[in-house]
Amino acid sequence: MVLLWRWVSGIPAYLWSGWGAVASLCLLLAVWEAVSITLGPLILPDPGATFGALWQLLAGGVAARELLLTGQRAMTGLLLAMVLGSSAGLLAGLSMTAAMMARPLVTVLLGTPPIAWLVLAMLWFGANDGTPVFTAFIACFPVIFVGALQGTRTLDHHLKDMAAMFRLPWHMRLTDLYGPHVLSYLFPAWINALGTAWKVAVMAELLASADGVGAALAIARSQLDMPVTLAWVGAVVLTLLLVEYLLLEPLKREVERWREVQA
Repeated sequence: MVLLWRWVSGIPAYLWSGWGAVASLCLLLAVWEAVSITLGPLILPDPGATFGALWQLLAGGVAARELLLTGQRAMTGLLLAMVLGSSAGLLAGLSMTAAMMARPLVTVLLGTPPIAWLVLAMLWFGANDGTPVFTAFIACFPVIFVGALQGTRTLDHHLKDMAAMFRLPWHMRLTDLYGPHVLSYLFPAWINALGTAWKVAVMAELLASADGVGAALAIARSQLDMPVTLAWVGAVVLTLLLVEYLLLEPLKREVERWREVQA
């Protein structure tokens, strides 16, 4: 409850500290408007037309329905990658042999483009939820695995020896020593994987689903409807920004509070 209260009470100050991000977004909108005027609405609709199309999608309930479907698929793949990738990375980090054996496998997974996994998933699962879920999982797994591995391998051995010397209880070692350090590596990996999961899920839906944001993008593309296409892109980006900056980033700041104490 204390952690939850700190997170909720810290949101206003955190949002106020993000004025720089707001300024950069305003600059982006200004550049967008200028490019739209230069190239014309057929190439790049202006922000007003795009946000107008987005508002129509939101008001009609279409955006919520498709975003929910895509979110369920992306988050299912992400959660599987978080559980399996974090667990495997932590276990591999405890053994140098396991870490060395896992390195080439992780390199292969990181080096294989998501489109290749998508083609395989289409052959294995067909045009159903399994394709975007699997593709999101396989794209996020190595990123999270590496984060967990690095967090485990970089634990300060002096602190570990001190904890053993003073016979620190295991639960205190976990909550006060190992946990904060490993989470400081896992949280950035999870945030990075969140964006990857959404992008990969949308790409999978574009090619292998009849619903979701990806399918809606495919329909808008076939109709050459640029405002609606950009509106769907904006809906995904706004959803990611809300999840990251209102949920994950405040939690990350709370978990990494020990860094401020050290400084």
